[in-house]
Amino acid sequence: MPKLNQQRMPIMEALNEFKRNRLVPFDVPGHKRGKGNPELTEFLGERCMTLDVNSMKPLDNLCHPVSVIKEAEELAADAFGAKQAFFMVNGTTSAVQTMVLSACKKGEKIILPRNVHRSVINAMILGGAIPVYVNPETNHEIGISLGMTLVAVEEAIRENPDAKAILVNNPTYYGVCSNLKAITELAHAAGMLVLADEAHGTHFYFGENMPISGMAAGADMASVSMHKSGGSLTQSSFLLVGEGMNAGYVRQIINLTQTTSGSYLLLSSLDISRKNLAVNGKQIFAKVTEMAQYARDEINQIGDYYAYSRELINGDTVYDFDATKLSINTLHVGLAGIEVYSILRDEYDIQVEFGDVGNILAYISVGDSRRNLERLVSALAEIRRIYKKDKAGMLQYEYINPAVAVAPQEAFYADKEALPLEKSGGRICSEFVMAYPPGIPILAPGERITTEILDAIEYLKDKGCFLTGPEDMEIKNLNVLKED
Repeated sequence: MPKLNQQRMPIMEALNEFKRNRLVPFDVPGHKRGKGNPELTEFLGERCMTLDVNSMKPLDNLCHPVSVIKEAEELAADAFGAKQAFFMVNGTTSAVQTMVLSACKKGEKIILPRNVHRSVINAMILGGAIPVYVNPETNHEIGISLGMTLVAVEEAIRENPDAKAILVNNPTYYGVCSNLKAITELAHAAGMLVLADEAHGTHFYFGENMPISGMAAGADMASVSMHKSGGSLTQSSFLLVGEGMNAGYVRQIINLTQTTSGSYLLLSSLDISRKNLAVNGKQIFAKVTEMAQYARDEINQIGDYYAYSRELINGDTVYDFDATKLSINTLHVGLAGIEVYSILRDEYDIQVEFGDVGNILAYISVGDSRRNLERLVSALAEIRRIYKKDKAGMLQYEYINPAVAVAPQEAFYADKEALPLEKSGGRICSEFVMAYPPGIPILAPGERITTEILDAIEYLKDKGCFLTGPEDMEIKNLNVLKED
């Protein structure tokens, strides 16, 4: 099949034609091209409001595309090397949930690392899949979880030959990649699907000298956050499908949860950003990689901070590393990552992506500049000079191997009672507790609450982490399963 013309942007082209037609709107949205809400129009701009339109014949329909959206999907699939690409406007959360719901029915097993985004566990609550966790290895020196070992994946497959799929983070939030190609070969040999959560790996498809992408590795499905490193609007994403999947069935699963009122602002941003990456991606991500390396070199000269990268590669738990990620360990400064995150924001007007127990992540993109990176480096140097203290007593690591007692769906919907945190030890949790970002649960429904977990929650609260998940917004109580 010949390569398609990646200069085309069918959705944007159709919207431009729509504007030229000066159509009289007797449909939704009710702001009628902004005229009905002048304050919003003044805030967002008239051009934006005139493009906030509903599905119609010349603009196609996201639920059942037959014209311009269908053409845009074909261009995206061609650009990413997929059999089919779906435009997702409910975030990569909906793409991840579609992968799990497409692969597993109620009561069927899925093999996955425990350091997954909450959207994966949410999908198991919705669909009733049963998790088989492969606990990731850890690097205790810098306090991050790594990838899955091939030995651990082989063991999980051997012990659970009835599992339907294996889900792999490609990469993790910090930039760590498992051996996705080898895992894919193991899974396919066992008759299992491979699902790649590539929320942080859009650039793998377009940059040079990058870790392997899900589609190139032979994965059956991949969820790709275009809005993170791809330049599209927040909440827009692609779901990619390989040759082994029934794309029609996948669309049916998408339509179970995705809105029937797809935003053309989001759709056009995906279309335009796909074109930009397909045409200019190599140059864009070469620049991003260079900027990230410059910042790493400068930060590592400050002292005590450790901005890590490809030197972590060991051929197994860190099979590859995403060098565009500026992940920085802060423990030797005597500060938790979340403390450095807060100081940067409150004292220096610098917003990094997240801070956890021992690290911060600064997300680098084509929109960044050498000047802003210098400002970040200078701020980190000053923070070390002003705030440095002894690291004694600091929590080294926040990932805790879960004790899964009950399936997530069963636990979430079971009869429950609220207990104070300090009295919940030993009980089975029925809700999530996580620091967001990155949104990896400390506790998930169906897991037993241990002293180690409670200590971690209190430590994170004390350090100012933004904890989410429980019904109790102050995280003083936890919902647990009622005991007979």
